[in-house]
Amino acid sequence: MDPLTRWLIRLVEIYRNPPSKTWLIIAGVAVAVSLALFAVERFLGWPDWLRTEPVPMQMRPR
Repeated sequence: MDPLTRWLIRLVEIYRNPPSKTWLIIAGVAVAVSLALFAVERFLGWPDWLRTEPVPMQMRPR
């Protein structure tokens, strides 16, 4: 079965048995937080104190 057909079948199942309002609120909050973090990182930048420095790998003695 191709992916488009699976996606359409999933949408029909959601249409016939919609999720609860609580689930929709939780999903909406998660999407809003993700978009807010993306916007902060995109427009304000990432603070220097949150950047990681590459750690050189050391060879273990045998």
